[in-house]
Amino acid sequence: MAKPKVLISDKLSARAKEIFEENGVQVDVKVGLKPEELAAIIGDYDGLAIRSATKVTKDIIAKATKLKVIARAGIGVDNVDIPAATAKGIIVMNTPFGNSITTAEHAIALMFAAARQIPAANASTHAGKWEKNKFMGVELAFKTLGMIGCGNIGSIVADRAQGLKMKVVVSDPYLSEERARDIGVEKVTFEELLKRADFITLHTPLTEQTRNILNAESLAKTKKGVIIVNCARGGLVNEKALRELLDSGHVAAAGFDVFETEPATENVLFGHENFVCTPHLGASTNEAQENVALQVAEQISEYLTKGSITNALNIASLSAEDAAKVGPYVKLGESLGKLASQVVEGGISKVEIEFEGGAAQINTKLITNVVLKGLLENVVETVNMINAPVVAQERNIKVAETKHDRDCDYSTLISVNLTVGKEVTTVKGTIFNNEPRIVQVGDIHIEASLAGNMIYVENEDKPGLIGGVGKILGDNNVNIANFHLGRGQKNKGRAVALVTVDSDVSKEIIAKISALPNVVKVKYFRF
Repeated sequence: MAKPKVLISDKLSARAKEIFEENGVQVDVKVGLKPEELAAIIGDYDGLAIRSATKVTKDIIAKATKLKVIARAGIGVDNVDIPAATAKGIIVMNTPFGNSITTAEHAIALMFAAARQIPAANASTHAGKWEKNKFMGVELAFKTLGMIGCGNIGSIVADRAQGLKMKVVVSDPYLSEERARDIGVEKVTFEELLKRADFITLHTPLTEQTRNILNAESLAKTKKGVIIVNCARGGLVNEKALRELLDSGHVAAAGFDVFETEPATENVLFGHENFVCTPHLGASTNEAQENVALQVAEQISEYLTKGSITNALNIASLSAEDAAKVGPYVKLGESLGKLASQVVEGGISKVEIEFEGGAAQINTKLITNVVLKGLLENVVETVNMINAPVVAQERNIKVAETKHDRDCDYSTLISVNLTVGKEVTTVKGTIFNNEPRIVQVGDIHIEASLAGNMIYVENEDKPGLIGGVGKILGDNNVNIANFHLGRGQKNKGRAVALVTVDSDVSKEIIAKISALPNVVKVKYFRF
């Protein structure tokens, strides 16, 4: 088997290349590619490792015929078209923890710099002015720090601020009360934070909900003399509104490492004596650069060689250990989807997937994706477990999943319910000896392994089917491995046969079986 191949298109630690090679991954390092140059070669690669310089646009992704994973050495993925990658079936990862400490420390550094006017005092002193009375600062101790967002970096900032004897209040809808207590912060509303904070720092992604979260209206509600620090994402603060409040003196000072437009060669905030800024240096320490490079190499290698999914932004993460445990369910889910697609006729409007027993304890989102993959792969050539939900949505197929905490006839059970018109058709499967097994098709109970080459026959429950199918296959030198039969419960005149054979079956053979008396439907597929 050929080694997976990865392109490193931005500057990373040399150790990243070594990690790829140690994990059996072929790697090329080509830094500084122009978009057209990247587009010309991206089709050769299974993985792409980037920082912020490479722009992975929709046009680049369209050329990425083999690409399975894009991983960003760092947190922000503004330079990756995630919807386009998802639609193409490409996993997008980041490395959110490698530069957490250094970014948190930079936020604290800017708080000190803004509070004590260090840059302006430094420039004045270099100029030989010795303006000791001009630069009157404020202490951080015993002040209230208001944090907008409190994820990994935010929690580190909170810890450091508490070490400086600051009181920390947080506005974050995703922060639980239990987590707030654990890290020693007070969870408050956004409005309360604006009223109480002496310092405000931001630690949230840039979304439609958070864009300009600090604008003219919200900034006007802050304390007079507040200090604003942003080391998160440009665009969280309305820069024009902040400049006006700096000019008026309502905001005492601000420290920014990020800007709405980068590189920021000019900006409305530049030149204000109480504005401290750095050129997106939050992750710029030797330790952080090394950490994110090593993480991105490990994550891509683990996915391409073991199926482990870490820090993915468009699918649930999956450890290597969990990947091995979930493996049989992946096979079952895909097989059920594939079988279900053969059973129904007409356009599917809804798919409901039910999990019971052991199946309800696993990563059901992932299994739902592979069920959809199996269901749709006969009509969409490029569908996979990443883009299957997108493909279903494009076809107006509603998808739902349900977990049941109840006793069932099997230790683990997955049911796929397909709605076509007003009819709902169900297929059910379980795991036996680590292999997928079908246990029900429609209202017919039938136990059969889902493996190899299989012929699905739906027929009127009358004599002659077994002999007729057996003769046709025998006459064409097709050996039968297993022949499973099941009878309808509600429609007692119907039956189903699942025939496992040892070799491929031609269209001519399927046509002959279809022509047998009492045969309603015949489908052939491989698992």
